[in-house]
Amino acid sequence: MAERTYLDNASTTFPKPPCVAEAVLRYMTEAGTNVGRGEYAAAFDVEDMVFDLRSSLCGLFGGPDPSDVVLARNVTEALNLVLKGWLAPGDHVVVTSMEHNAVMRPLTQLAARGVTFDRARCAQDGTLDAAEVERLIGPRTRLVVMTHASNVCGTVLPVDAVGEVCHAHGVPLVVDAAQTAGVIPLDMRECGASAVCFTGHKGLLGPQGTGGCVLDPEFAAGLEALVAGGTGSSSDREEMPPFMPDRLEAGTPNLPGLAGLAAALGWLEKTGMDTVLAHEQALTQRLIDGLAPLAAAGRVRMVGLPTSEGRTGVVSIQTPGHDLAQVAHDLDARYGIQTRVGLHCAPSAHKTLGTFPAGTIRFSLGWANTEADVDLAISALGELLA
Repeated sequence: MAERTYLDNASTTFPKPPCVAEAVLRYMTEAGTNVGRGEYAAAFDVEDMVFDLRSSLCGLFGGPDPSDVVLARNVTEALNLVLKGWLAPGDHVVVTSMEHNAVMRPLTQLAARGVTFDRARCAQDGTLDAAEVERLIGPRTRLVVMTHASNVCGTVLPVDAVGEVCHAHGVPLVVDAAQTAGVIPLDMRECGASAVCFTGHKGLLGPQGTGGCVLDPEFAAGLEALVAGGTGSSSDREEMPPFMPDRLEAGTPNLPGLAGLAAALGWLEKTGMDTVLAHEQALTQRLIDGLAPLAAAGRVRMVGLPTSEGRTGVVSIQTPGHDLAQVAHDLDARYGIQTRVGLHCAPSAHKTLGTFPAGTIRFSLGWANTEADVDLAISALGELLA
């Protein structure tokens, strides 16, 4: 069997920095206590770890206060909290046509309860003109929701420009940072977002089962809790506590995962997000350049922007005359190259890009990939598509 070459980092990054697994194991074997439920030193240490994690996430996203960092299992749960906790029947939402189903499926559920939404049309390369968002804002618009970058083609969307539009109309902006957190800087204060939702297991390099949202306090005050239950605080009352973050968090969190995420953030701070971004962009450009002869020969169709500028480390392709699923299977079976093929939980994005319903093969590069990984992918495609 061929040696493994992992090129599916937009799904989840692999491998994680060694310190991540070490932190998870250390929590499981040395700490092991709950948070907010014990009056002893080990429990206080775990509380400190969680507080420090909130502080790091708050700083990373330019949030107002660590208490307004709500922890969740993933970005999908965080988006559900924001959408279902804010919107009511009769409300209107503007989204982009590049959204992931983490946004579209909750909105489709809410549409059955009287919420309406419109899609700001993106260009076929995934780019967005903020004027398209402004055109759709009306008197009942209560929210604008947008991805920071496409999980299908990597195109980065103009959150700052859309934030200006939202500010001018007094409409809160929610940003889905699943594909950019830990790689491309995003500051709530600069883009004017009321909520930034993130996952911990992609660019933040933490374990699966971690994520959350960073909230503006005024926006947070208008949210209803998605889940209610024990918090370890205000245990004399049967209502959720009135203070953050307890008001929006219930039950025992994924503490081993959060320990790993805290370690990952420490690794990112030492390494530098700019270093990670430069590495991924260089590899992305190498892949684009290497695929150019195949594209010129009509054997590959590349999707999205023509260069690595304005995109994440994602390159999606179609293979005219060759079944996508078969090519992806052969990449793995014959060369050990692991990619993702299909619609990537984003049918709206694929319709925008002109790749629906067939989908694409997605190559997504991460901090641990090398030039040799990219060259192998280029060579393998050349052989398979000959």
